[in-house]
Amino acid sequence: MKILNHKLEDEHVDHSHPTSKTSGEFASGLPDTVVIHYTAGKDAISAVRTLTKPSIKASAHLVVGRDLKIYQLAPFNVITWHAGKSNWKTRSRLNNYSVGIEIDNAGRLELGLDGEYISWFKKSYRKQDVVQARHRNETNLSFWHRYTEDQIGLVFEICESLMESYPIHTIVGHEEISPGRKIDPGPAFPLDKLRERLLYADRKSDELSDDEISDEPAFTEGFVKANQLNIRHRPSLQSGRVTAPLQKGTRVKIIDQKGDWLKVKVEAEGWVSGKWIDVQ
Repeated sequence: MKILNHKLEDEHVDHSHPTSKTSGEFASGLPDTVVIHYTAGKDAISAVRTLTKPSIKASAHLVVGRDLKIYQLAPFNVITWHAGKSNWKTRSRLNNYSVGIEIDNAGRLELGLDGEYISWFKKSYRKQDVVQARHRNETNLSFWHRYTEDQIGLVFEICESLMESYPIHTIVGHEEISPGRKIDPGPAFPLDKLRERLLYADRKSDELSDDEISDEPAFTEGFVKANQLNIRHRPSLQSGRVTAPLQKGTRVKIIDQKGDWLKVKVEAEGWVSGKWIDVQ
């Protein structure tokens, strides 16, 4: 699999459904982010029809089917409308920075009276096609349509190809950039494993040297959204804690950023995992 002239080239790629719903080309040095979605529909082709329908104010670059067919709706050098109202770290409007990948998956399911698992569009699924898990933004377990292993592997391969052609340094789920509004791709997709394998696998450790840490602070505020959040001396899970964990709702001043870590200042100053900060 490779990318030529901003198009994915592979025997499984279909380029015959282009969308007109774009906002011009990315600025220089972009895209640098990938946003993962699920389609929440009955199949890939229905998602393609929706994403190319002029009256629907949404589009994306790719749709990945359960049969491993890939539909490319727009070249990777143009902006599509997949993220909507969104924020990540110091950025907003993630459409302007990111490639949108839609994966054929029904999303959240409900357990019916007859023991079948039902989607919002009333299609039923077998138990072997369902996973019970807790969403990263929720507290209770619920049922989710299972992605196939081949489908997951294909998305990993696509992201790897994107990283070879563009300066991709961030991979996020729609649920992370629009929490409370969106829940895709959900806990059935191994988003953290994807990031670990593609973004961090070549690091000898999580520890960062002093000359790798930026001297240009972001000077942004945020709020802690975890129940408790450790604040550390350095951007590493192995680094010692500066003080007692920060409590949910604590206002912090963001003074620096490195990868997924944010340097924050409250009464003390130290590093926290950025995924647990709601940046304002």
